[in-house]
Amino acid sequence: MQCRFCKTELTNVFIDLINAPASNSFLTEEQLNEPEVFYPLKVYTCSVCFLVQIDEYKKSDAIFNNEYVYFSSFSKSWLEHSRKYAGRMVERFGYDRQSRIIEIASNDGYLLQYFRQMNIPVLGIEPTANTAQVAVDKGIDTLVDFFGVRLARELAERGMKADLLLGNNVLAHVPDIVDFVSGMKILLKETGVVTMEFPHLLQLVQNHQFDTIYHEHFSYLSFTTVRKIFAARGLQVFDVEELPTHGGSLRVYAKHDDDDTKEISPAVAVLLEKEASAGMTGLAYYEDFQRKALTVKLEITDFLIRQKMTGKKVAAYGAAAKGNTLLNYCGIKNDLIDYVVDANPHKQGKWLPGSHIPVVDESVLKNGRPDYVLILPWNLKDEIGAQLSYIREWGGRFVIPIPALQFI
Repeated sequence: MQCRFCKTELTNVFIDLINAPASNSFLTEEQLNEPEVFYPLKVYTCSVCFLVQIDEYKKSDAIFNNEYVYFSSFSKSWLEHSRKYAGRMVERFGYDRQSRIIEIASNDGYLLQYFRQMNIPVLGIEPTANTAQVAVDKGIDTLVDFFGVRLARELAERGMKADLLLGNNVLAHVPDIVDFVSGMKILLKETGVVTMEFPHLLQLVQNHQFDTIYHEHFSYLSFTTVRKIFAARGLQVFDVEELPTHGGSLRVYAKHDDDDTKEISPAVAVLLEKEASAGMTGLAYYEDFQRKALTVKLEITDFLIRQKMTGKKVAAYGAAAKGNTLLNYCGIKNDLIDYVVDANPHKQGKWLPGSHIPVVDESVLKNGRPDYVLILPWNLKDEIGAQLSYIREWGGRFVIPIPALQFI
């Protein structure tokens, strides 16, 4: 396997999570009795550019199809994050009715709806037809397609270039990151702005977030490496922000490298130095992650086994992709966790891949009164903890698995 950016042969293993099914491939009752496909989940570090990456074992068009079950609008905190983003972009860059906002991987219109409410023209690009239809129903123009050079050229030829070209949690999801960034260069107006948000590799390593590794995520990104990738395709990063979302993310701002209308923020040099000081520009930084994941695995399996032996009931909340990585790496099945609750009706009535834990609605939790609720999307623990605070009425407690076992 070669690095998907600099083409260096990859030999340095970042972590090997053995085999796992695709994290968002939820099962119907009929499929429980059928063979299930597991794919290798081995991640490498490039010794030259330090891009952390997995091979494309399952093709992106098979992952992002019309049965995709992730809908962004089911998280209230994510909607609030998106609303604030829209307001901030308008305030900072002055977008109005003459502007065009284009979002790559626009999902169900969770973000573009806020620009549309301000009467700013928007266009969504989304490969999953079922989520795109929800956006269309909200009145948001949406193309059902994968983004890259081909589509960027088609849109540019139609005069559809972007004043603001954005993507939240998509940069890590593309198998050909060079083609993707090249497409952004083509679709961006001369003085336009790109913003990309993605989980920060620094936080992943420091906080043992191995569960954010799954087949939808082809790359795991540092600021240093993203800046190199953008620069190689003629885009210059001029600002960056550290965000609390998804356990610690970055929002990078980029422009054409010949656009002199925007100054380079001091934040760029500060974050580059922060990553260098942490050791992210040397291979040693990436070599101990396997042990960190094993420690989490031993803690959570020991806890669940002890609860089962003493007759305690354990349920989970949040049928998230990261939860499926955690469960499958730890070998946790439906004999240790009774069910997982999720607010998304597209997941309810199905079963988690690999572990075969049933996905149910919240009424099952209220009636079942479990002793412990394991929060799988730990990045939303505050939102979920507030929503389910009533479990304390019967002495229930929350369990957080990452970065280490924690009880609330």
